[in-house]
Parts: sequence; structure tokens; C-alpha cells
Amino acid sequence: MSNPPPRAVSVAELDLAAGPDGHVLSLRPAPGGPDLVDGDVYALVRVEGRPAATVLGAVADGEDPAEVLAALARARLAEARPPTDAEHLAAARPLARPDLRESNRKGQPAPRTSVVVATRERPEQLARALDSLLAQDHPDFEVVVVDNAPRTTDTYNLVSRAYADRVRYVREDTPGLAVAHNTGVAAADGEVLAFTDDDVIADPHWLTALTEPFADDPGLGCVTGLILPARLATPAQVLLESHGGFAKGFAPRLYDPARPPADEPLFPFTAGSFGSGANMAFRAAALRKAGGFDPATGTGTPAKGGDDLYAFVAVLSAGFRLRYTAEALVWHHHRDTWQDLRNQAYGYGAGLTAYLTATLVRRPALLPALLARLPRGLARARTMTAQRGETPPDGGVPGEHGTHHHPWPRSLSRLERRGMLYGPIGYAKARVTARRGRNPR
Repeated sequence: MSNPPPRAVSVAELDLAAGPDGHVLSLRPAPGGPDLVDGDVYALVRVEGRPAATVLGAVADGEDPAEVLAALARARLAEARPPTDAEHLAAARPLARPDLRESNRKGQPAPRTSVVVATRERPEQLARALDSLLAQDHPDFEVVVVDNAPRTTDTYNLVSRAYADRVRYVREDTPGLAVAHNTGVAAADGEVLAFTDDDVIADPHWLTALTEPFADDPGLGCVTGLILPARLATPAQVLLESHGGFAKGFAPRLYDPARPPADEPLFPFTAGSFGSGANMAFRAAALRKAGGFDPATGTGTPAKGGDDLYAFVAVLSAGFRLRYTAEALVWHHHRDTWQDLRNQAYGYGAGLTAYLTATLVRRPALLPALLARLPRGLARARTMTAQRGETPPDGGVPGEHGTHHHPWPRSLSRLERRGMLYGPIGYAKARVTARRGRNPR
């Protein structure tokens, strides 16, 4: 008997006062989302504004959703688990306390930042993203839109008319996300380069939280942040989030190539655990030293993806540290159809092995380290792409890896594995196409 498709889930933000019995400060729908309705509700839990956890609760007719979710949130916040090595390292190298940061910097201003948004023929989504980016509380930043292989003038018209003098427009005719990002890097003037997608809504504090760590740690090359679903309205969106989505948790983590985490034996090749391209920033000097993004990777090329993963490993391999912070938050609009999910499953598999291939082609000195980790890596890949069954709803939530409220179909597992087999071929095709000077197809 087949399982019924996942039901729609409301998405909300719950803010609690500090303390074990913190009272509810506010409950509201996720930015841009519809009002809450009875049924399943997925909520970001904030503690006096700071992202701290997520919960999934069922709100019955007549119940107060704030109290239902607050009870779940208090229980979740009281849970404890052993910290990972990357979390230990982040605790050992803490950022300055917010109330002391300015004095510790001896009056130095926040780093000048360029936000790069690559887009292609999605002006309505782009407008929503730009509105949230222009509302950031960061004191010194610019926004650069890279129009990638446009077929129409819609993006140019949007930026030049609705955002004139506030957003810079750059055109890049060669398709591919990494190519577009490199074009944005060349056009940017920031000391820090932040990247996000055209299908997000950025929290007003996103850019400040994403860039402040660079001022606290001169050896930091990259910072990544939290990505949560803006809507869970279709079965495809719910299924993706139930099996991990883009969320990476709430504990700060620090990865240092000089102190590899012992509990991550595949480091630094587990780049998917570092973050995602919809929410990342690089010190400009570090990214340029690492060679930028590999133009034969990314959406829009035969490689299908892997551009962000390649950049993470490249920066770590160049000797820089990478930090993850949940305080840098964006809300992502997942694709909403079953075919979108199929394409993502295949693309994730292809992007994974394409980025590994790119890493070895451009950094052959890493080959011995990769070969030493290969057996464990293959076992991990089999586990990641296995058909995943349903487990009881014991407090797990969409976005928490390892807690699956809906079975992951065998067809998607097969697509992921087929993508992994294709990835090196796709990367080779992209490199050949680039050398011949033709646009990847």
C-alpha cells in the first residue's frame, strides 16, 4: 500500500523570552507566508530574537498555536547532545559578544560587503529577494545582480526601473551559476563577498550576522548560515524538508584545516555539511587566492551543481577557516512540483561527484587524501542515497537530518545515485565546452 502524500504545513516564527519557562513574545507567519491555520505547523524558535531550534506541532481546532508550539519549543531547547569537534572548536574560538564587538574592533567599521545574486528569467522572485536585501541592517553594502544568459530583458527592466541607483546590474551571457558568480566577484568592490539566490527572503539581520565573523577572525575565509523553508505548501516541498532540506542546525561550528575534526573522517570532502550556496560569504582575498568558483560546475552547466561545495573545499585547502552561524538566516522558497524534486535529486548526486572531480582536477595534491577516504566516502554515499523509511513523529522536525516523517521514494534514491555516476562525465563535458568557447548546454 502506497503512503499518502505529505499534507501542507504552515510555517511560522515563534519568539520566546530567555529561561526554561520563557513566555511567548510573538508568533507570526514566516516572511511572505500565509496566515497560520489549524493542522501541522513548522516553526522557527527564536530566543529573544536569536534562532535556536525548529519544532513541528499539530494544532487542533480551538487550541492556541502559540502555547502548543511553545511547549514543544521548551522541551526541544532543554534537550542536550554531545557537541561535535567543529562545535567544540567554535566554542574555543568564540566571536566577540555583541555588546563588546564595536569596542573590541577599536572603532573599525563593519567590512564593506558586496551581495551577489545570480538570476535567470525569474523577475518576480528576484524582486522579492531584492526587497529583503535592501532592508538589511548592515551599515555598508552593495547589491550586484548578475543576469545569467538572459533570453529576455525582463531582469534588466526590473533592476533598471524598480531598483535604479540601489542595485547594480551585470550581464553574463555564458550560462552557469559558477560563471555568473565569478562575474559578480569581478564586478564587486567589497572586502567580503556574500552570495544568495533569487528565491530567498533574507532576514533583516542576515548580512550583519554573516559578515561580522570576518572582523573577529583574520584567518576566516568563509562563513555560511541557516536556510529554512519559506513555505511547505506542496508534497514536494514537505518531502524535501523532511529529508534534510538545506538546514545545518543551530550550533555554531568552526572548521580549521590546521585542526581537522576527528569525528569527521572524510574532512574536508564532506563539503555538504559546511553550508549551501544560497547563504554563504567569503573574504574576497581568500576566494581570489583559492581561484574563485570553478566555471565548469554549477546549475546551468552539464555538471548540474557543486559550485558552492568546490568553493568551500578550495578555501579550506588554501589554509583559511570556515564558520557556520545560524544567526545568518534566509528563508528559501523550495521548488514546488514533483518534477522539480526529481531534478533536484539527480542534480544533487551529479553536483556531489562533479565537485569532487573538479577538486582533483584543479588540486591534484589532494588526491592521496581523497583516496585514503574513498572507502568511507562510498559507504557514506550509499547511506545518503538509500531509500529512507518513515519513523514515528517523536519530536523530530522537517529539516533535521535523520528524522524522516515521510518515506524517501526509491525512485529518488535511484536518481541520486544515477546523478553521482554522471557527475564526473558532466564535469568533463563542461570543461571541454568551455575550452571550445561554446556555451554549455
